[in-house]
Amino acid sequence: MGLLQKLKQGLQKTQAQLVHEIQRVVTRSPRLTDASLDDLEAALLGADLGCAMTADIIAAVRKAFETQGRAGLEIVAIAQAEVARHLGQSDPHLRAPTGGLTVVSIVGVNGTGKTTTSAKLAHWLQSQGQCAMLAACDTFRAAAIEQLKLWGQRLDVAVVAGAYHADPAAVAHDAIAAAQARGAQYLLVDTAGRLHTKNNLMQELQKVHRVMDKKLPGAPHEVLLVLDATTGMNALQQAREFHKAVPLTGLVVTKLDGTSKGGMVVAIQKELRLPVKFIGVGEQPDDLQPFDPAPFAAALFSTKA
Repeated sequence: MGLLQKLKQGLQKTQAQLVHEIQRVVTRSPRLTDASLDDLEAALLGADLGCAMTADIIAAVRKAFETQGRAGLEIVAIAQAEVARHLGQSDPHLRAPTGGLTVVSIVGVNGTGKTTTSAKLAHWLQSQGQCAMLAACDTFRAAAIEQLKLWGQRLDVAVVAGAYHADPAAVAHDAIAAAQARGAQYLLVDTAGRLHTKNNLMQELQKVHRVMDKKLPGAPHEVLLVLDATTGMNALQQAREFHKAVPLTGLVVTKLDGTSKGGMVVAIQKELRLPVKFIGVGEQPDDLQPFDPAPFAAALFSTKA
């Protein structure tokens, strides 16, 4: 299955509701009225595209109507173009190793899919010819260590793990040493889920990052926040607080196939200026995909099956 088709399948719930609402607005009124613009705004906000992106799309629709009139007004195409233009303004690529080890810290609240994302990302890197390893630094949830080990066995990725309740900073330190000894290009560090409102847990995450930096100056080179798309715009506050505590370099958005609020990808990137680097559109290892703005926008506003 090609990337566009996979995205279309994953974004089907968001796309179906969004395009249906836009087309309903278009067909109901022969003119572009304040009422129809209000309905269009409600449809865009309903898909969690956010206030700023919605305002940009409304402005672009107004401008097109003023210059082309109703006959040339393709609202779906205008919205797609605005989203693609905005998303294309940041670099979604994962930092490449420069002759040494690149450490990627995977962070987020409980239940977003960090452990699974860490394993899938390692799998994707290895499919690109890179040597990747995993560090089980969620030592508070015993199942997380076993889960990561099982993923490692399934995907043939080496996992460095400590004991249950071990110091996660010590595990991260040892994992960097092991990855360097094996000549790995990437180390994916699966950290414990933590509420963004718990200061003590955020301070612990900062400690893990400090220890990594002491072991390998500059580490972690990437800090990716994993967000659950089904939480919609609630994820925005999570992103804000994590970004304050440990400066983020990018986002991974999971469970896009289970929500009608996939527009939150656009809203969060627009507000925080953080690139979305990967998206999850299914449960299989290959369903974690590098984020590509144009196919994403096309799938979000697709009018074809």
